[in-house]
Amino acid sequence: MIPRYTRPEMGHIWSNENKFSIWKEIEILACEAQAELGQAGITKEDAAWIRAHADFTVARIDEIEAVTNHDVIAFLTCMAEYIDADIPEGEEKPSRWVHYGMTSSDLGDTALCYQITQAIDIILADVKELGEICKRRAFEFQETLCVGRTHGIHAEPMTFGMKFGMWAQALKRTQIRLQQAREAIAVGAISGAVGTYSSIEPYVEEYVCEKLGLTPDPLSTQVINRDRHAQVFSALAVAASTLEQIALQVRLMQESDVIEAEEPFKKGQKGSSAMPHKRNPITAERVCGLARTIKANAQVGYDDVALWFERDISHSGAERVALADSFIALDYIFGRMIWILDGLQTYPEAMLANLNKTRGLIFSSKVLLALVQTGITREDAYVIVQRNAMATWHDVQQAKPGPTYRERLEADPECTLTEAELDAIFDPWAFLTRKDTVFKRLESLEF
Repeated sequence: MIPRYTRPEMGHIWSNENKFSIWKEIEILACEAQAELGQAGITKEDAAWIRAHADFTVARIDEIEAVTNHDVIAFLTCMAEYIDADIPEGEEKPSRWVHYGMTSSDLGDTALCYQITQAIDIILADVKELGEICKRRAFEFQETLCVGRTHGIHAEPMTFGMKFGMWAQALKRTQIRLQQAREAIAVGAISGAVGTYSSIEPYVEEYVCEKLGLTPDPLSTQVINRDRHAQVFSALAVAASTLEQIALQVRLMQESDVIEAEEPFKKGQKGSSAMPHKRNPITAERVCGLARTIKANAQVGYDDVALWFERDISHSGAERVALADSFIALDYIFGRMIWILDGLQTYPEAMLANLNKTRGLIFSSKVLLALVQTGITREDAYVIVQRNAMATWHDVQQAKPGPTYRERLEADPECTLTEAELDAIFDPWAFLTRKDTVFKRLESLEF
């Protein structure tokens, strides 16, 4: 599988070309709504002329903004040049109706919310793709034994498919959070200065929002309240945290002392400039590193909520960097994790060897319960179990030959479990008689 990096369309969403294209469409739609109302003086012919002739170039906008120091005015001036280019001298200019009764935030905020919905849709496609890979691979390894670890220490047997299943469930929750964030941000506001509709009819807002697939913000005091954007930042940060969790697991499994799985290693790839034997988990490490950036950017979203009175623009410059960076980085690391997990190289024999590495210590919990069932107290049973476990662990630590945990129990006169009982206890599948519960839940998972 060829690795997918950032989708070109994600970068395009955050380009000035796309932003100004949305601005243009909002201004045209507002003119068309005004013409339908027939109140301000703009005719349907005027609106049709504006739609046919409105245009811009980023270079010209930049040139004008260098003088005006105002991006919206620079955009409107540039677009007016195109709209009025063929109008004879002395005739009324149709461009006079553009931005009629609107304020800069009506344009910028509505467009930004639309951009965010575009970007979330791409991330949702990423989530679906990765989630389906995790679900497929969970069933692929449903019967593959491995050791479960808590605190990094061997705990009890599990199956390798459960790891993929857990990731699939986490990605489903990621999908839900992103869908909720999309719903929260899919709003527009064309209500004029401080949001009172003093110079524009609410119908214009309704018309523009409907055409863009947005909902009018019920009350915006010139700016759309940034708690909506903070929710988006939060959803992106949690998504990044989930990918970081998965990537960290891959890194841990690829450790030389574990080597139960590793990220793909392409033909011709080099692992180290000094040590040719190295196969480093560099892609998973890259995912973990970029996740930190996305999580850090969430703080920008939280800080942008608090603005002076009805508005200021302290949020604006920060958003232009943090939103674009977070969406582009998240799309990138989704692409990397899709590549890693779809092609993850797995080593079931190593998993089984690791499961047996501690000479049966992972069965201690079953021994404890079995001893309690013989009638002795839990405290007394714990002493027997731990005494033999620590002796076995000492040998493992020192890499010394010695009896297995079961052999020590068989030699302990206080351990009264029969051979048949020990056979049942020291069967790893005895821990997994109810594992199908989680896989049945996974069957119904849809992305």
